[in-house]
Amino acid sequence: MSLADKDSTRAFCLDSYCVSEELGFILLEPLTELPPYYQPWMDIALHLPELVHSHELRSRVSRMPLLSSQYLQTHRELRLAHLALGATTMSYVWQEGEDNTVKVLPRNLALPYWKVSQTLGLPPIFIHADAVLANWKKLDPEGNLDLVVRLPGGESLRGFFMVTLLAELAACPALKSIPTVFRGVSCGHTAAVARALQDIRKSIHNMTEALKLMHVYVEPSIFYGVIRIYLSGWKDNLSMPNGLIYEGVHPEPMEFSGGSAAQSSILHSFDELFGIEHAAEAGAFLTRMRDYMPPAHKQMIQDISNQPSLRNFVQEQCDEELNQEFQLCVTELIAFRNYHINMVSRYITVPAARGRQLRSKKATKEEMISKAPTALEETGTGGSSIMSFLKTVRDETKQVFLPINKN
Repeated sequence: MSLADKDSTRAFCLDSYCVSEELGFILLEPLTELPPYYQPWMDIALHLPELVHSHELRSRVSRMPLLSSQYLQTHRELRLAHLALGATTMSYVWQEGEDNTVKVLPRNLALPYWKVSQTLGLPPIFIHADAVLANWKKLDPEGNLDLVVRLPGGESLRGFFMVTLLAELAACPALKSIPTVFRGVSCGHTAAVARALQDIRKSIHNMTEALKLMHVYVEPSIFYGVIRIYLSGWKDNLSMPNGLIYEGVHPEPMEFSGGSAAQSSILHSFDELFGIEHAAEAGAFLTRMRDYMPPAHKQMIQDISNQPSLRNFVQEQCDEELNQEFQLCVTELIAFRNYHINMVSRYITVPAARGRQLRSKKATKEEMISKAPTALEETGTGGSSIMSFLKTVRDETKQVFLPINKN
């Protein structure tokens, strides 16, 4: 290892990437209000479910004043503005479902949204960093949480975002241990690396346990028939094959992927840490999803990939405990990805099959909720072919298992 490599290893710390030991990639203390000048934005964003249900949102947006983003002074103000404008944009586009979308996002929404996005280095669409990382608030001193901004979907929508937040929170001990891994690799301290890997393994296990709460708080028919369309973008989406024109920004339509679990920086960090490589379409999609992350988080993932190989270090040390902890970490990561596949089956594949059955008969009004949206039957909200993508990623994770020593 060169001196430069050692220096970069010692320099790796979470703070430099706006990542905390307490909350990981989650935004610390998100704001719930913007300066009074921006009240027209918040008056709409805080009432989206009602406005969509009454079919009044598009008319309300048309009457919204064109506001300048120049008075947004802090990062947290910008993140709340991105959350509010993003959720409003999704509701505006999908208010009437997949068969009556719009071709143009009006200037009074598109222009400030674009400028806020450019300042943050984020795309002008509702993303994981909005929906989960910056969309929480404390209800009371006991730590009960709620969403800042909601989309249609009622308590299932709240459950979906909150359970995802809990999975992000469960990853924090693992993120805290990553610098310890790099320091241990740098100085050849196998015991320290093994202990850090043990903490990472437990953290990944707790992420899986957190995800299991989806079955408690999220109704599959509501997720598939109501929530999912509001997370969908205008790239690789049959409902909006030509994208969306952001009026006042660009005369031609632009395409952006919707919110996706692939936009979470956690699993990307694990992939780079353990040396997991994703090829072909899966790899290209995951690489593109990094452009939907806060730039500092994307940089952290890149810097993890530039560190000396953990997998090679484990192989070179020939230490039984270290080898075992590495293998167990990979096992837990595979278990997490298997559980994600199980969730997709319950929340997407099964309801989609039911929807196809309903379209072949006369369905009741209550049954119709399970039929939509047909354009997303085989794809994720980010635009990927979801089941084949997840299985490919899971199988590629298996490739980093260390070979068994037969001696």
